[in-house]
Amino acid sequence: MSTASAQLPEGRYGRSADERADRKLKIIGSVLGVALLLLVGWFAYHYVGGNKISAEVISFDTSAGSVKVHLEVRKDADADGYCTIRSQSEDGAEVGRKDFRFDQNATRIDKVVTLRTTAQGTTAELLGCHAD
Repeated sequence: MSTASAQLPEGRYGRSADERADRKLKIIGSVLGVALLLLVGWFAYHYVGGNKISAEVISFDTSAGSVKVHLEVRKDADADGYCTIRSQSEDGAEVGRKDFRFDQNATRIDKVVTLRTTAQGTTAELLGCHAD
């Protein structure tokens, strides 16, 4: 005796419900993937393009009541703003914080700034720069 096959002949009755569902899921996944890529690209463009001021700490020198910070700032010529610097003690407590303003028309500013501290600072950290 032979057993009857439970499968339908291929191509005779059109696509199965599973194949239609798979195709819909692929289309939805593709659309959502493209939307996510566009969203990430938009945020990246506005983050990079929106920063008119960037800076970095080149070096710092600590003493009992202050920290001298060598700061290099790069900005658009017409941008005014400020950078925030902080110092921490050896145990991680913040011992000083200050905003330093930059309003020159130069595109690159190389400056040594002094940050007063309440105790011996061991670090100089640039928290960020902001345009006015």
